[in-house]
Amino acid sequence: MSSKLGDKLVVAISSRALFDLDESHAIYEKQGVEAYSRYQIENEDKPLPPGAAYQLVKKLLALNNDKSDNPVVEVVLLSRNSADTGLRIFNSIQHYQLDITRAAFTSGRNPYGYVSAFASHLFLSTNPNDVRTALDNGHAAATILPRNNQHNESNTELRFAFDGDAVIFSDEAEQIYKKRGLKAFTENETTSANQPLMGGPFKSFLAALHRLQKEYSVEKCPIRTALVTARSAPAHERVIRTLRDWQIRIDEALFLGGMPKGQFLRSFEADVFFDDQTTHCDDAAEHVATGHVPHGVANN
Repeated sequence: MSSKLGDKLVVAISSRALFDLDESHAIYEKQGVEAYSRYQIENEDKPLPPGAAYQLVKKLLALNNDKSDNPVVEVVLLSRNSADTGLRIFNSIQHYQLDITRAAFTSGRNPYGYVSAFASHLFLSTNPNDVRTALDNGHAAATILPRNNQHNESNTELRFAFDGDAVIFSDEAEQIYKKRGLKAFTENETTSANQPLMGGPFKSFLAALHRLQKEYSVEKCPIRTALVTARSAPAHERVIRTLRDWQIRIDEALFLGGMPKGQFLRSFEADVFFDDQTTHCDDAAEHVATGHVPHGVANN
């Protein structure tokens, strides 16, 4: 058994993001740890329903179908369950035939330390505190919101959508907008068009996706990315030049000028969308799976 994950794209996910544990969690909150443990052990052979990130994980693992000799994706489970209660999680993984073999069970402790240990490019959880801790320690992380939509499984392409400022890019420009308004923001971005933005918390994950995309021809690549930003012209130029400077390809770019993003994400058929602002996330969650990135000035 290999001890290293090599050049794989590694995604760490919590058990509550992968499976619907709301019923179990309600028992934990109302009756405590012992009642929760008894319930999970008594039901450990009963598969859990899919959670908010289940379809995303299923599509991620499907990238390995044609790469059996050299898998390109690894999904690892990071859970606050104990090994005892975590047996139901692994039984559910086996029931759905998900190729997830590595896990860390922390018995209630924040598992963020294992994000780095597994060399994860992305951490998805339903626990905002765990996500914020991971972000504060330099990892791409997002809080997966409850899904309000029925996911369309007809598209086999894996589609990631990202907000720009405070997600892919730093929040340096957004700080100007928050402090001095739209006019000052536009003037700054116009005069700084040739100066690349600093990277945000998801730059490294986007770069890892781009490296994986380059393993395929453009015509047959199973991964598609989109930038979905509230920016509009003339503030678009700095973003385009920044990605060019980073040598990172983005497949689609939507400059919406403040329009609601949800319908556009639905048209793109995003498997997941990442944004730092809760208002955008709430709108997006009506249409696609959404991850809130609690980073930057909008979350101070």
